[in-house]
Amino acid sequence: MATFDDILEEVGTFGRYQKRIFALLCVLSLPFAGVFAGIVFQGFTPDPGQVCGWSLADGRRLTVPQVNSSGALQPSSCEQYEVDWNSTTLSCDTQELDLSGATVTTCTDGWEYQYEGRKSFVTEFDLVCSDGWLVDLYQSTVNVGFLFGSFTFGYVADRFGRRLSLLISSLLNAISGIVLAVAPNYVSILVVRTIHGFGVKGGWMVAYVLLSEIVGVEHRRTIGVLFQMMFSGGVLILPLLAYFISDWRWLQVAITAPYFLFLSYYCFIPESPRWLLSQSKSSKALEIAEAMAKENKMKLLKNVETLTDDDGDSPMASYMDLVRTPKMRKHTLILMFNWFTSAVVYQGLVMRLGIAGGNVYVDFLLSALVEFPAALLILFSIERIGRRLPFASANIAAGASCFIAAFIPDSMFWFKTVVACIGRLGRFSFAPVLPTSYIASPFLLYRLAVIWQELPLIIFGAIAFTAGGLVLLLPETRGVPLPETIDDIEFPDRKVTTEQLKRPLKLRLDKKEATTTV
Repeated sequence: MATFDDILEEVGTFGRYQKRIFALLCVLSLPFAGVFAGIVFQGFTPDPGQVCGWSLADGRRLTVPQVNSSGALQPSSCEQYEVDWNSTTLSCDTQELDLSGATVTTCTDGWEYQYEGRKSFVTEFDLVCSDGWLVDLYQSTVNVGFLFGSFTFGYVADRFGRRLSLLISSLLNAISGIVLAVAPNYVSILVVRTIHGFGVKGGWMVAYVLLSEIVGVEHRRTIGVLFQMMFSGGVLILPLLAYFISDWRWLQVAITAPYFLFLSYYCFIPESPRWLLSQSKSSKALEIAEAMAKENKMKLLKNVETLTDDDGDSPMASYMDLVRTPKMRKHTLILMFNWFTSAVVYQGLVMRLGIAGGNVYVDFLLSALVEFPAALLILFSIERIGRRLPFASANIAAGASCFIAAFIPDSMFWFKTVVACIGRLGRFSFAPVLPTSYIASPFLLYRLAVIWQELPLIIFGAIAFTAGGLVLLLPETRGVPLPETIDDIEFPDRKVTTEQLKRPLKLRLDKKEATTTV
């Protein structure tokens, strides 16, 4: 019986039809980048100063206690002297004032921000000092949405189809994005942000699966990398938008606007023929195959009456198969740790740009540029060198750059930024999506940075080095047929018999969505 892969060989594995769909779906990655990394600008925390009646610089120098911050004494942003200022000698002409013996208390009269008229949700709701941890929740809640969206939309896409899932996602994203922009208080912002992440990530995963299902097997790796590069394009556009849109709410509107356009995709994007075959809808799959052949200027010759689903006779594997046997368990745990490392280090380095100092727009733009050579590195290294060595090298390079950047003095800011970008390049080269890791990343970055601003880099470097060493324990797959069954992994040197093929390792695409490359 003919499979859909056989049909693709006739109608074109990556012809004009697939390229048109690819171009449309790649655009989905652009606003997704804004949702993922928008906190750098929407939640930017400028340097706060107390409202004292003097200029900000003089007021902080004269009236604010000095605290140890990252190894240096700096005016506190969260404390003030508890002093009756009318009983002191302080005046507008005062140059020095010794208040070392005065009682220190928390700020009670609000804050001013050095933010040049711009507005983030941090400045709107005064999420600084003791309330600073609430900023972490803004990113963690969207990451919770990413987690549940990945699994839920996997089920919805399998049950109702990829095309309808994309429509539902776009509608949910458009509505929740606008509601987020007008939410009246921070609690409602966190709730809506979770829903927004749920829809955005779910739709992005479905788009990736749909793309992989309409092209030939030999093109799937390239399609995945290019789809990932469009995400980098969105990361590149984000600082430009943020520079010209000074209010975080209007920036949210700009990030959301494309999802209204994506609603029209329902009229232009076909259903996955593979999904149609799995639902025994071969006549509709035939219509799409004929449309492919016509637009690709090819001819469909095979008898599609006998067309079958590629995996139709294979029993579904269980997630428990990933840990049931020794070698499979070892490989699974190593890969899970590497997914955790990729997620935490990549998102941590992205968000760190918001607290590193310097011009956040320029720094973000330049660091985003390194993601393009990182994506090209995937294309040219995996087939020529293999997977294990590039994977391990990327981890070790990321770890080394994080360690080095942590000890570069702030006076060498540009050198420090360049070294940190190398770490981002290494982690982006092999950065799958593991939403559970992203949930912890904001707390790991922001809370450790309170202790010492470079401490997160030390942690990132340590786990990246560990991940690189563990990868070397995995088998190389270059030039070796990929395993089809659990037995192929447990007994790689043993000849596989027909009976051993009864337990396939391969999970269906919708069950693999939680670990798709970003």
